[in-house]
This record gives sequence, C-alpha cells and structure tokens, in this order.
Amino acid sequence: MSLPDCVKKVTSPVRSLIAIAAMAVAVAGCTVQPLYSGGGAGEIGAGVTPDMRSKLASVSIEPANDIFQQAVRNRLIFLLGGGAGEPQYPAYKLRMGLNKSTVDAVVVDVGERTDRTGRPSAGSVRASSDYVLLDNQGKPVARGKRTVFASFDRPRQEFANLRAERDAQKRAADELAEQIFLSLAQDLSKL
Repeated sequence: MSLPDCVKKVTSPVRSLIAIAAMAVAVAGCTVQPLYSGGGAGEIGAGVTPDMRSKLASVSIEPANDIFQQAVRNRLIFLLGGGAGEPQYPAYKLRMGLNKSTVDAVVVDVGERTDRTGRPSAGSVRASSDYVLLDNQGKPVARGKRTVFASFDRPRQEFANLRAERDAQKRAADELAEQIFLSLAQDLSKL
C-alpha cells in the first residue's frame, strides 16, 4: 500500500484531529514574555512571594564610606527593591560593616628571561560583611556574617593587572550583596 492510498483511507475528521493536535504541540512550545520581565528561574529572588517582596522592599541601608561599600550598597538596594530604589517609609534599617582585602594567591617563577621572576601570577579579593538588621525602634532583629572570594589573574601589563583586580572587586561586591540579600530573606521570613 502506498502513501496516497493510506491518506485516502484516513477519514476527514481524523485528519482534522491530527492537524489540531500538531498545531497544539507546536504552539505549546512557544512562549512570549518581556525581555526584562524579572522573575526568571535563574535570577536571585525569582521565587519570592509578594508578601516577602514587600518586606524586603521595606529595608533601608545606611550610607557607604568608600567605593567598595557603595558598590555593595547599590547592588543590595537593587535586589531588595526589585529595581525600584530605596523605600520611602522603611520598616527596617540595615547596618553593614564591610571589609575588603587582596591577597597574592599563586607565585610562579616564569623563567630567567622575563622580569616576572618571583612575582605573583594570581590574586584573590576577599570581601566580608557583618550586618545587623534593625527595626523602627532600633532593636536588632537579625545579625549575620558573610564572606566571599573572587580570584583574578595578574597579567604582565600593569594596567591590565589593575583592571583585573578592579573587576574582581566588582564581582566580590555583587556576590556579597547577593549573599546578604538571601540571608535577609531568610531572616525576614522568620519574623
């Protein structure tokens, strides 16, 4: 039996059901959503309930003293407020003590013909924070400590070396803010 003979034997309603099923399968695979919609599976805070989102958005953060602290503060404000900025009437105040240091991770002798003999070839930025979450009356409701590391290569060129260290500091600031955000979400869920 050839294919045209098989097609003739299939009745018209069965063909239409097969066509509808094929279209349903094709359409089911298509999803449309805004590019910057937020709440994707891989985002920090993607599964946060609306009640928890309002608690997180009601946290204000004390001003920063230096560039690194400002980077952590800015990222944390973005995460807590969902991009909306600082709260107008905060219910909680976050006080952070931030420390940052850079250490030489690896020292490699690359040979006698270069000027790099004995110089570090990799580094690591260590960032830590002790934080206290205060309520409106100034009473501590949560405390915590978080530490992160960000490694970087130390290339031969001095400007590239400085840029690599600065990029590692930025990564450490972002990761530290995300760790504090997740810790605050856990703390606020218990209140």
